[in-house]
Amino acid sequence: MTDGGAAPSRADARRNRALVLQAARFAFEEQGLGVPLGEIARRAGVGAGTVYRHFSSKEALFRATIVDRIELFTDTARDLADVTDPGPVFFRFLASVVRLASQNKALCDALEAAGAGRFEPSPGVGKNFEEALEVLLSRAQEAGAVRQDVGIADVRALLVGCLSMERARAGSGAEGGVQGRMTALMCEALQSERSVTKLPSDTAKRNGARCEVCGAVLTTAPTGRPARYCGGACRQKAHRARGRTRQR
Repeated sequence: MTDGGAAPSRADARRNRALVLQAARFAFEEQGLGVPLGEIARRAGVGAGTVYRHFSSKEALFRATIVDRIELFTDTARDLADVTDPGPVFFRFLASVVRLASQNKALCDALEAAGAGRFEPSPGVGKNFEEALEVLLSRAQEAGAVRQDVGIADVRALLVGCLSMERARAGSGAEGGVQGRMTALMCEALQSERSVTKLPSDTAKRNGARCEVCGAVLTTAPTGRPARYCGGACRQKAHRARGRTRQR
């Protein structure tokens, strides 16, 4: 199939566009943004001119192949916003996103670039996904399942990093490279259990110190050592957690 001769009919144009999209979806899934446009045209069985007639640039074609995937993640997150067990659902959703996206280089590239502010799949698509994910995070924190010092920027960075690590380990054949291992470690780090490493606090951006167990804002004492817990109950919980850690 060439680009010369008479102008294609509407039916031919629709068929060519569908061929280009299908070829691009598979090519981007395998190679990400780095795939040459000429390779996509070759797979579609059309000339490069046909590709450019339907899509002004490789970035525009890339957007067209991934928008529906990210919108599906967003719709799923919105459907889960009112569940009765927000903690487990939040972690299952994160694991699902990583499992599905780590098998698709295009989605990995898109989520990484969007998180860094270098790419927007389509007006509002990236923002909608982040807002839906933030609702799940907030509900899981309200239920006490996710640590209080975690924000949506932290989750987004962990998600992108986890995608990269899952792909790297799956491709390297390294010991312990079973799929999902990095995801399990990420979810464990987000849990409210105090045995995980505490995140460094940015006191300049917070209204005050927070309880290390429940995250409640602590009243700043005028003298003496800064308080670590909001009361005796949280102090006892922390003591028991340290005891369990020493026994392991």
